Amino acid sequence: MSKRNKIIYWVATLWLALGMVSTGAVQLLKQKEGPGGVDSMLQLQYPVYVLTILGIWKFLGVIAVLVPRFSLLKEWAYSGFFFVTTGAIFSHIAVGDPAAEIFPALLLLVLTIVSWYFRPADRKIVSTGQ
Repeated sequence: MSKRNKIIYWVATLWLALGMVSTGAVQLLKQKEGPGGVDSMLQLQYPVYVLTILGIWKFLGVIAVLVPRFSLLKEWAYSGFFFVTTGAIFSHIAVGDPAAEIFPALLLLVLTIVSWYFRPADRKIVSTGQ
């Protein structure tokens, strides 16, 4: 892996982790305002208890992406981040939110894809060739 790719990976991954931890904390603490907060969930017509589920899974996903080894677990975490962010984007679009409301989820989606794409070989699933 080239030095350039390694830098891209770590910058994207650390920003992704920061974004997921911060939104996960907002959700776990059930803060009223902020991306993914209670007000946002109510506007999107989701029940408030979903915040706890999302917050816990975001924290676990960040741990999975950052710790060494466990390639299969990392793939699941990236998949979860992809589903959560695309779900948020389409939920905001469905209720007619302005682009400013969609941008945080879109940014996290881009960071998820960039982090996944540039991950080092030791963080990828190795095919057995069967």
